[in-house]
Amino acid sequence: MITKTTHCPCGSNKKYSGCCGRYLEAGEIAPTAEALMRSRYTAYTLGQEDYLLATWHHSTRPPSLELASAPHRKWLGLEVKRHEQLASDQALVEFIARCKVNGRAHRLHEISRFVYQTEQWFYLDGDIRS
Repeated sequence: MITKTTHCPCGSNKKYSGCCGRYLEAGEIAPTAEALMRSRYTAYTLGQEDYLLATWHHSTRPPSLELASAPHRKWLGLEVKRHEQLASDQALVEFIARCKVNGRAHRLHEISRFVYQTEQWFYLDGDIRS
């Protein structure tokens, strides 16, 4: 269970309330693509599908993620490899997220694309690396 004094799941070594909790619970807008990516990882760990859909660009957003019916994932950690600002309205974030599904370890290595519109960052899409 996450509390205000718990370390944030995103791996920042900050308290949840001063990190991703600001975006997930207090409604603040993530100031960078990296902050948004970290908050989206945290939203996955907490099963907050509404936040994930709200921060997904409308042009690529699925109608639902169906997190409640998906196999249970135990998220183990996030490592941000790089954050690259390509233009004032475009950024890349490369990360590795680790989880377990039914006791089996999985690793997601992705280079995600983000766009800045209407004064906020949105996840656009990503390329999975092996």
